[in-house]
This record gives sequence, structure tokens and C-alpha cells, in this order.
Amino acid sequence: MEKTKKSGITSSALHIIAMAFMLCDHLWAKIVPGNDWLTCIGRLAFPIFAFMIAEGFSHTSDVKKYLKRLLVLAVISEIPFNLMYSGTIVYPFHQNVMWTLSLGLVLIYFIDSVRKKGKIWLTVPAILVSCILGWLAGYIAMIDYYGAGVLTVIVFYLFHGKKWWCFAGQLLCLWYINVEMLGGLYYPVEIFGHSFGLVQQSLALLSLVFIWLYNGQKGCSKKWFRNFCYAFYPVHMLIIALAVIF
Repeated sequence: MEKTKKSGITSSALHIIAMAFMLCDHLWAKIVPGNDWLTCIGRLAFPIFAFMIAEGFSHTSDVKKYLKRLLVLAVISEIPFNLMYSGTIVYPFHQNVMWTLSLGLVLIYFIDSVRKKGKIWLTVPAILVSCILGWLAGYIAMIDYYGAGVLTVIVFYLFHGKKWWCFAGQLLCLWYINVEMLGGLYYPVEIFGHSFGLVQQSLALLSLVFIWLYNGQKGCSKKWFRNFCYAFYPVHMLIIALAVIF
């Protein structure tokens, strides 16, 4: 029986949107610096990818296989990332975002395993320990978005759903992560004669508009599309790096 189509954004469309936002950010960083609107758009990319990890975890029948794909992609992406980020093949001071997403997946798998035992006195400590370990490991390993990125994946796991409290939890947590933890660059804004500073990273909260429009359907399920989504990350970074070099 054919599934009824729902209004909203499918998983495949959400992937394309996130990849487009990420491309804007990387083009700003290396090809067309000075066009701040590109990196402002780019702020929306990571929360969508983090959400898709939590969403993928909720649907996968084999977490280990899912993690293996992410880790393989992390290894493949390291040289293209290093070339784009630093212009060198080896750069140990910053690692690509696939490591961030992989660590996030490991921690939500751990929390979920404890959660399934149905004991709140075990679940709460598991969440706290995972958040602390994820935050520390993110900074020690110097992965993209550091510990804040790992926490973002955990947030989307903990507040996974379409209920009002899930939306509220996502909004409040993403505000804290992006404004309090990652905030730094401010844009001067004046509205009705009142001046204030807009945190650039706070624009990441706009990603929730696309996430909340997600309809829970897969969209394009062709194997070539899945391979395209996986290949896009290392390939586009390699192209950008070569464009800069030559």
C-alpha cells in the first residue's frame, strides 16, 4: 500500500537544505570571504545535521552499522577537511564534523540503552555523564563545534518528537548552546531606536523552522541519493581546497 504523502519537509529535502547551508558557509570561508550573509546562512546547517542523527538513530535497525558508516566517512573526510581548513594534509588541531556526529551517536545510544531499563535513577545520571563526557571529549579531541556540537545531538535525542515540550526544549537548549556557549561575534542591530548586539551564532536557531516542518517521511529512498549525501561532504571540501590552491 502506498504511503499517504504529508505536507512538510521530507528527510531527503532536509538533507539537501542542510548541505546547501553548509556549502554557503564553506564558500564564505575560502572562496568569497567578506560576504557575511553566506556564513550567517551557514549557521543553520549543523543543527539540522545533528537532528538528522537523532532521527536516524530512532529509525535505524542497526546502530552499529549506522555508526560504522559515519566513522568511515569521518576518516575519508579528514584529508579534504584538513586541506580546506588549513591547506595541509595533516592538521591535528581541528577535526571534521563527522567525528562530532559519530560521538553524539555513541552517547545517545548509551543513554537509550540505559533508558530502556525503565529506571529513572539510572537514566538521569546516564544523561548527565554523557553530557559531561561529550562536552569534555569534544574539546579535548578538537572536533568541529567542539563539545557544544555533541550536546546538540543529545538535545535532539532527548527532545525528539512533535509535542510542545519537545519544541520548547529544543529552542531553549539550542539558545543556550549557540548564544551562551558558542556566542562571540556580534552584529550591531537597531530596532525602533534601540541598539543591541545580535550574536551571529544565534542564527542557528532559525534551523528549527526547517526541523519543525519535517514531516517524518523519507522522501527519496534511492541508493544513489544516499551515496550522494555521504559523498557530498568530502567531495565538496576537496573541490574547494583545490580551487583555493590552484
